[in-house]
Amino acid sequence: MQFRIVGWPGDGTSLRLDYRAFAYAGKFVVGGPRKAVLRTEDGSPAVPGWEPDEALPDGIDPGAFDDDVLAAVSFSPDRTDPSRCRLRYVTVHTARRGEGFGPRLIARVVSRLAGRGYDSVAIAVNNPFAYEALYKVGFAYAGERTGIAELVLERPTARPADRALIDGSGRGRAASEREADEPDAVERYRAGLARFRDRDLGRAERRFLAARADADPPDVVELG
Repeated sequence: MQFRIVGWPGDGTSLRLDYRAFAYAGKFVVGGPRKAVLRTEDGSPAVPGWEPDEALPDGIDPGAFDDDVLAAVSFSPDRTDPSRCRLRYVTVHTARRGEGFGPRLIARVVSRLAGRGYDSVAIAVNNPFAYEALYKVGFAYAGERTGIAELVLERPTARPADRALIDGSGRGRAASEREADEPDAVERYRAGLARFRDRDLGRAERRFLAARADADPPDVVELG
C-alpha cells in the first residue's frame, strides 16, 4: 500500500471520498486542512466489486470518487500551540475496517510530523474502540475533554506516550519529574475508559468496557 500526504499548507489538495464508504467524507473535500492517505499500491479499487446499499443521487458521478483510498486522516496545527499538531478526522473504508489501516496511517503521520518539527500530536475520540486503537499507537489520555464530550489523547512525536507520562501538553515526562499526587499511566488509562461508561452505549461497547474494567493500557504495536 502507498502512504501519501496530499495537502501541506498552500497545496489546496482535496480528496473526493464516497460518503457511503467513509465517515466524515465531506471533511476531506475542503482544501485547508492537510490530509494523509493510504492507497492501494497500483491505484486499483480499495474494495474491488464493492456494492454499497445506498444508490447515489442523480447527477453524481461515481467515477469522481477516489476509489483507491483505504484510509484517510486530516490534520492541522494547533491554534494555540504551534509545536503541536491535531489530528481532526480519521476514516477507514467501511469494508476494510478491523484490518489495522487506521492505526498504521496514524503512526506514519506522527513520524512525518516529527520530521516537520512538531513536538506532539493530539486527537479527540468519541468511542472506546478509537480510544484503545490510539493507545496502541502510543497515545495516552490527557485528562481533557472537548466541548462535544470527546476525550483528548496525546503523544510526543519522538516516542510513545505510554512510556512516559503526559503533562497535559502532549510532552512526555520521566516518572521522577511528576508530582506525587499525579495519576500514573494505568490510572489515567482507566479513567478515560470510565468516562465512556456514563454514555448511552451500544452492546458491543458495553461488552468491551466491561472486559477492560481493570485492564492495563495495551502495549504499543510496532507498525510497518
